[in-house]
Amino acid sequence: MTSILFDEALSRYATQMSSDELPALTALERETYLKEMQPVMLSGHLQGSFLRMLCSILRPSKVLEIGTFTGYSAICMAMGLSADAVLHTIEIDEERKEIAQKHFEAAGMQDRIVPHYGDAKLILKTLKEPWDLVFIDADKPNYTHYFDLVFEELKIGGIILADNVLFEGKILLPEEEQGKNERAMHQFNKKIKLDKRLEVLLLPIRDGISIIRKIAK
Repeated sequence: MTSILFDEALSRYATQMSSDELPALTALERETYLKEMQPVMLSGHLQGSFLRMLCSILRPSKVLEIGTFTGYSAICMAMGLSADAVLHTIEIDEERKEIAQKHFEAAGMQDRIVPHYGDAKLILKTLKEPWDLVFIDADKPNYTHYFDLVFEELKIGGIILADNVLFEGKILLPEEEQGKNERAMHQFNKKIKLDKRLEVLLLPIRDGISIIRKIAK
């Protein structure tokens, strides 16, 4: 689960002063809130716009997403890709396949998105691509494991984006008061901070997102 840490009024203002949400994404968000038990897991307009703009700037050829949910962030990133680029996205819950695929097609992004359903730890072992960009937004206790699985395939200069790294602000609690998710995120944040192969910028966007750049093998 995630929450918006940024002041709600300022968040609304930031959204209003950004480019409008595209109709295909509005439709997906509406259906997600109607059908999902935890719709707040959806990236949403502000973060989705950030992902799309970043892809438009970086122009990655090979993109990986761990944690599709209903497909909002995958569509946003795919919209920022060049026509010959491809995005692989992994979701553990196959029941979300229908809604995601429907909206991939409605957004016209079905040819740029390759969905995978199942355990990401197993699927990642079969995907040996030279990744330019990886977005991790899945079960928090496995962030470190996902990071380790994709790091060798990530190009020098490539980017890993890690979502929910502030985990509702609970990463500030004393360690003995932290639950498994916030404890996992705190440990992940410390791990990447100390890794000399990386350049890291943690941004307080929504629930926190880290931009992690690989600078050495």
